[in-house]
Order: sequence, then structure tokens, then C-alpha cells
Amino acid sequence: MKISEQWLRDLLPVTDGPQALADRLTMAGLEVDGMETAAPAFSGVLVGEITACEPHPDADRLRYCTVDTGAEPLRIVCGAPNARVGLKAPVATVGGILPGDFKIKKAKLRGLESFGMLCSAKELGLSEDAAGLLELPADAPIGRDLRDYLGLDDHIIEVDLTPNRSDCLGMFGVAREVSALTGIPFSLPAQTPVPARLEDQFPIELEVPAACPRYVGRIVRGVNPQAETPLWMRERLRRVGIRSLGPIVDVTNYVMIEHGQPMHAFDLATLHGGIRVRMAEQGEELALLNGETAVLNDDTLVIADQQRAVALAGIMGGSDSAVSDQTRDILLESAFFSPRDIAGKARGYGLHTDSSHRFERGVDPAGQSRAMERATELLLAISGGEPGPLLEARDQSQLPEARTVRLRPQRIERLLGMAVPEDAVEGILGRLGMEVFRDPEGSWSVTVPAFRFDVGIEVDLIEELARVWGYDRIPTRNPATPVTVLPSTETQVSLSRIRHALVDRGYQEAVTYSFVEPRLQTLLDPEHAALPLANPISADLSVMRTSLWPGLMAATLYNQNRQHERLRLFETGLRFRGDLNNLEQSPMLAAVIAGSALPEQWGVPGRTVDYFDLKGDLQSVLGLGGAAGAFRFEVARHPALHPGQSARIYREDRAVGWIGALHPAVQDQLGLAGQTYLFEVELSALQAANVPVFAPLSRYPSIRRDLALVVEEGVSYGAVEACVRAAAGEMLQNLLLFDVYEGGNIAEGSRSLGMGLIMQDFSRTLTDSDVDRLVDRVIERLGRDLNAQLRG
Repeated sequence: MKISEQWLRDLLPVTDGPQALADRLTMAGLEVDGMETAAPAFSGVLVGEITACEPHPDADRLRYCTVDTGAEPLRIVCGAPNARVGLKAPVATVGGILPGDFKIKKAKLRGLESFGMLCSAKELGLSEDAAGLLELPADAPIGRDLRDYLGLDDHIIEVDLTPNRSDCLGMFGVAREVSALTGIPFSLPAQTPVPARLEDQFPIELEVPAACPRYVGRIVRGVNPQAETPLWMRERLRRVGIRSLGPIVDVTNYVMIEHGQPMHAFDLATLHGGIRVRMAEQGEELALLNGETAVLNDDTLVIADQQRAVALAGIMGGSDSAVSDQTRDILLESAFFSPRDIAGKARGYGLHTDSSHRFERGVDPAGQSRAMERATELLLAISGGEPGPLLEARDQSQLPEARTVRLRPQRIERLLGMAVPEDAVEGILGRLGMEVFRDPEGSWSVTVPAFRFDVGIEVDLIEELARVWGYDRIPTRNPATPVTVLPSTETQVSLSRIRHALVDRGYQEAVTYSFVEPRLQTLLDPEHAALPLANPISADLSVMRTSLWPGLMAATLYNQNRQHERLRLFETGLRFRGDLNNLEQSPMLAAVIAGSALPEQWGVPGRTVDYFDLKGDLQSVLGLGGAAGAFRFEVARHPALHPGQSARIYREDRAVGWIGALHPAVQDQLGLAGQTYLFEVELSALQAANVPVFAPLSRYPSIRRDLALVVEEGVSYGAVEACVRAAAGEMLQNLLLFDVYEGGNIAEGSRSLGMGLIMQDFSRTLTDSDVDRLVDRVIERLGRDLNAQLRG
């Protein structure tokens, strides 16, 4: 929202300077993004009137003009096509400086002396229009400095409004806010109803009153669409970033900026039968003002006549019903649309307009008639015409109403840590447009106007008091409650410890959005349907993630595109699975690695990362809780992982995650460079820890027996280890894998595993016969369960 400081001062006699006003707005929650002057610097430009205009004797396109600037007439050579006797226009006198540090000097053009320069709007930096001289009103005082006459030393303050402050999307709302901040009284200017000169009616039907509970219209006949918009109105629109498009559109835009109420004008000759506010039919088409044709969905609210849709409600009008230079009769509209039914619709059609920006956040549900009267008044003054009566269709039961909220002084002091004077409470809330009544108990009964959608409970009122009274006036105090140190449980590994473990292994933490691109989501987790957002930030962030992988893959691609080849990223956060009625939100840990295994150096040969690099990093995290033995990896297939390099992660018998190499097809579609490896595990499984307990040391010696087993390639070492431990029992203290061998005299499709079994008892020294029986039991169990054999 751009605010003209001069316009604001016309509504409210503010004494603050521009910077002080900007600071005050920022401290009150209306953050100022920037401030600039209404026009670039120039000097020596006066209001002049052309009193004579003769053709140049040596140039067909030039004229030799005599210009009155209140002193001695100036002779100026001019090439503008609209230069004519009686025209008042800006004159840059000799010695003046135009934007771009262009200094005006006496010159000779095609043999004639020129003592100045008649200026266009572009030459003054006021617009891009260079088609002719900037035409000033007939009553512009000759000889007056142009900057002073047009108020070009005005400051434009750009405010970044949060979505809850839709009441400040108009100059009246900003003036009300500044009134509350400064204590200067403000009331809306008196608006006299425009009497009807015609009896013309146009039927209005509300088919969906919940989406549009109020629609106000008025017919105006005999308008002149080619009339010139007054310079003062064009200037005000320019300063808030709106281009002049003709008197009818300019009036509707001006009222929108002034009142915060968007309006629209239809060419009455193009409408048939009456206005119907209805939902669109699925697949219905509407040609829009921007030249595009929208294919509508059945959840889109439209303004229609008895034959077709003529506008996207609250967003944009249709081109078939737009006003033009041939328009003579118009239908003005001013409506209230439910924010819930407008929110996200413009973005869904790839649009964003000033109207949708306001209707999505909510406009004053009681301001439509006032805006209509103001627009009619301005339109009649500029373009003429005869107005009909005010037409209104309304469903009062669906309109937002004022709310009454109880406010207690004790609650104010408890939340703010200070007492706000009673007269200040009543003054602040009153200037914000609320009605305040004191009850016998000492509390206030506050009636909140319907246009303040963000104020509904007591704490909202206290927030208003805090920001207007001034956050800097709230005292700084130590907490009044005693600080209690919470005990740290040993049954859980803290998230901080997990993060530090990964950082110690060279990872960097990533933080990505919880909403992701649908295509990326489908590529990486096609087995789970993602929950779509009703009002997404953009089409690329329109569904909730069912896995942390999409965000990490996007971060990986982003870094690789910026020449970061060696990547170690991890993220912790929620994944979202299910629908709104049964949404599962699970905390997860995910990581990705790519590029070289080690930083480039001379001491170690370079190699790229592999599956076991990532598995080793994950196993270091699994061991933090002292329960590494509870986890196992089983070969399994995942749609996004390489079929030969993927595994399901289990804790006991519960599947808790995945690990593997990214599928080559997925990698190609994403455009990633080199092989990428990733894992994702439930945090609850990682954080569950075993409580440390004392284990006695045996006083008796241990015995080691080495076995060379031949197993099929498809048998994992994890399965072998589990089988050995189950057969050996408590006597087995450690199991070592010291050799893996393939080829030679080993049959194709098999491999040899060399394992060391270390056995020890706590009550006696083991004998060879004890160990032989245990080893025989292990070999027998391996042969039965895994078809393993001793290597000959």
C-alpha cells in the first residue's frame, strides 16, 4: 500500500515530518518498506500559457510559441503536437534543471532563438507519456512554480501491510490509524447522497448470499467517456502507483484507494436482463480485461447477467462488458464478497489485482453504499450523466456484524506488565473506530466494528492498546515467576545431540518449506497422496510434504547449480500424511549426500560417496541411544530409490525409515549431477534410548574361534549376525567380521565371510568342549536358516 503524505495531511492535520510519520507507522505494526518523493528533483519550471503559436519557417513539425510566465513573454521553439494558443503547460526557464541534471540554456533551433523549454510529463519524470505537453488546468496560476502548484515535494510512503490489517488498504483507514497513533481526531468526510434523476432499475439477484451478502449498483446514463480526468486525480493515482485509464476507470480506482472499497463499471449496453451473482459452471469461459481467457471452476464466484458471466467476482472484469470510448450508459457496482470465497481464487487463475488483494483480506461490509455515492459524485462532476436510484441486494444474516468484547483493566496490566491509564484506553479504542462503554464493575464493553476482522477477543484489544500506546513504553522487567529446571531424561536422545552428531560428521542443517512442488512430491514419494493447500503461496509450493526428501532434493539442486559439488545436508521436521480429517504429522530426520567422499587433498586418493558412507553416518546416529543393535537394514524396493541400493530400516519389528541411492530415472528428471544418496528415519525411533546400566566384568578368560562361512550373495551380513547371536546366546560377547571374499574357488553367486566369535562366561573358565558345542550349534543354525556352509 502506497500512501501519499500530502493526501494524508489533507485528511488529517499531522504535524510529524515524513520520517517521523514513517517511524511511527512501523512501530505500530504497519512496517514501512521505503519512502520516496512524488517526483524527481527539478527546478526553474513554471506554469506558463501559450499566447501565440506560429509555424516554424524552416521546420514543418516545429512551432514558434510566445509563452506568458507572469514576467516578460518568452519565445520558445516547440515540437509538441498539442502546442496551441490558450494552453497552459510547464515551462522550464533558462537556468532551470530538469531530471537527469539537464540544464536549460538559451538555444538557437533552425535559426530561431529559444529561451526555455515547454515540457511533457516524461521530461519532468512524472510519467512515460511523451506524446505531447503536459496540459495543466485552465485555472492554473500563471508564473507559479510547478513543484509548488502540483505539490511535487510530496513523499510516498510504502507500507507492507500484514494480511490482518485490511482496514488500512484505503486512505481513510490509514488516516484512522494515524489518528489513533497521534491523538488527532479524525472522522470520515460528510457524504451527501446523490439524488436520482432517472427511475431506471436493473435487477440484482444473489444466488449465493454466503459468498456475496451485499451487492450495490447504480445506472448512470449519458456519461462522456472521453472527458479528461482532472490533473489532481491523475496525480493522486500516479503517486499510489495507478495509471490513468480514462474518467470512468479512474473514478473507480480513486474510490478504491480512498475508501478501500474496490468498484467496477460495466457498459450497460452489453448486459442482458439483470445481474446474477452466482458460482461459475465447470469449464465456463470468460474473456478478461487483461486479454486472457479464463476457464472457470465451479468453486469460483462470478458476476453474470442472464446469459453469461461478465466478471470474476472480486478479481477482474470481463472484456465483453468493459467500458470503452463508445460507452454512454454504465452500471456501477460496489459489493462485499466473503474473504473465504475469494481467497486463493486469483492466484489459481494466475492473477493478482488490487481488487483481489483487498477482497481476500476483507473490506468494510458496511461501506458499499458510501463508496457508490462518492463514485457517483465524482463521475458526474467529470463526465456528466444522469444517475438512477441506488440499487441494493442484501442478505443481512450473512453479513459480518459488530462484535462486543469485554476488556478488564486487570487483564491489561497482567499481559503488558503495566497499567494503561483509563482515559488512554478509551481514547485509543475510540479513535480506532470502536465504541467503548464503562460498566459498573470497572471493565469496558467494547463494540468492535465489522471492518476489523482481526479483533475478536480480549487479548486482541490489549494488542491494539500495546502497539498504539507504544511498545517502547512497556517496562522491561525480570520474570516474576520462579525458574524451574526441568529434569533431563536418559530415556531419550535430545534432538540437539542428533544435530550435533551430524554436524560433527560434516553435515549442514537445511530448513525447507513444509509445502512443496507437486511434481517433486510425486517423483520422490508417489505412494502417498499429498494434501493440497487451499491458498498456496505459489503453484510451486501448493501441497504439504509427505516426506522431507522433496525439500532436500530442491536444496541439493540449488547448491549444485551454484557450483557446490560436495554436499552433506540434513533436516528435521514434520511430514504430513492423510487427509484433513485424519492428518498424521510425524517428526522425521532426513539427510542427503553427493559429490566427493572427502574434501580435496593430497594425502588420500579422491573418490565419490557411496551407499556405505551414508549408512555409516546414519549408524553413528543410531548408536547415540545405546540401542544400535535394535536397528537392522533389510533390502527393499522404494519407487524413488535405486533397486539395487535401497534398504528398509527397522527398529525391532517396526519399519521406521528408508536409505539408499536415488533412482537414476528420478535423478535425471531432477537434473542432479552425480549419484545422490539419502535416508529418512522417524525421529521417535532415533530418540528412544536405553538407560545406561552397570555391566559386571568377567574375571575369566575369553576364547576366540574363527569361522569361514560360504553364503549366497543375497544373504545380508545383518541376517548372518542375527542368526549367530540367536544360536550362541549370552556366552557370545562379541562378533567380528574380518574378511569378505568372492571368486577363486568360491562358487559363482556366493561369497565367503570370515567371522571371529569371542566367547566368555561370568561364572567359570570355558573349556574346549563348551566352545565346540556352541560353535556346532551356531553352524547348525546357520545351515538350517540361511543355507550357509563352512568353507572347505
